[in-house]
Amino acid sequence: MKSTPLGTRVVPISAGPGRLRLLDQRRLPREETWIDCLTADDAVEAIRSLAVRGAPLIGVAAAWGLALEARRLARNAGFDASWEEAASRLAAARPTAVNLAAAVERMRNAFRAAAGETRAARVAVLEAEAERFEAEDRDACEAMARHGADWLAQRLGGDPDSPVTLLTHCNAGALATAGVGTALGVVRALAAERPVTVFADETRPFWQGARLTAWELAKDGIDVTILPDVAAASLIASGRVSAAIVGADRIAANGDVANKVGTYGVALACRAHGVPFVVAAPRTTLDPACPSGAQIPIEWRDGAEVLLLDPSGDSPLSVAPAGVPALYPAFDVTPAALVDAIVTEAGVSVSPHAEGLARLLALP
Repeated sequence: MKSTPLGTRVVPISAGPGRLRLLDQRRLPREETWIDCLTADDAVEAIRSLAVRGAPLIGVAAAWGLALEARRLARNAGFDASWEEAASRLAAARPTAVNLAAAVERMRNAFRAAAGETRAARVAVLEAEAERFEAEDRDACEAMARHGADWLAQRLGGDPDSPVTLLTHCNAGALATAGVGTALGVVRALAAERPVTVFADETRPFWQGARLTAWELAKDGIDVTILPDVAAASLIASGRVSAAIVGADRIAANGDVANKVGTYGVALACRAHGVPFVVAAPRTTLDPACPSGAQIPIEWRDGAEVLLLDPSGDSPLSVAPAGVPALYPAFDVTPAALVDAIVTEAGVSVSPHAEGLARLLALP
């Protein structure tokens, strides 16, 4: 794979000392609106409401939110206690993505390690740590994009100029990270070398595929077609899909993968029809303290999000009879046995993933 830096026109976050702006992903693709966060609680609300989403980007937003909060509280009494309370609120904003908890814990460690410094110095320490966290995610996206594209090129074989058709579920692109994306970073790297077409599952009920994946790939000039979620299995069976590639919100030590609900069904269809199923995620998404997918907390969101078209829009439309409830588990767990490859910035794990992931985590 060529070493030319990968690029994207998609930028979902703008942050620095005393500043955190987030692209409101609820409004896409209708309009590009930015949210100015002034406090850690503003970041909490952006994360809970899905204005900002994607496991890596949630972690980056949380890190900057805590740096912002330290600057805001620096002249207040009870500085340490108030900041620690804000950190706890951010850590609890959403349960499934491990990147959020990891970012908060890293910021806590930096805050506590600088306890003997002046408040201004501690603020500077947190801002530097948030900047490093963001830069590391950007670099991780670039590295995993190349690892994933190389693995897919070798697995798919054939003429290196022949077209490749990839299927993805949810959004694991530049909108979900500080860089070129996880799964869509791999897409971008592969598209730099050969013709690539993407089928983007619409991803009901928040429409991450239809609204976000399609928007960002079209913005970067990559061929994309929106696919109803219910059509994924039959399209895979038809032989029109070269491989499926998705992101992840948490990966257990044994390789079980939590991702947007519907991912498990895609993996089952891929295994049934001999199509490679690939997960791309940074090492911050790996959770070695979680033995298997059975221990991953699954977020259950308000069923009203299923019952309404465009629930975050100005005029949501009900699609169900009045009084009929809905269940909305926002994530599902794909067993490690169904995952052909887990791509990280340190390299690629293939089955058995428990050994492969442990090896990748041990690398510098």
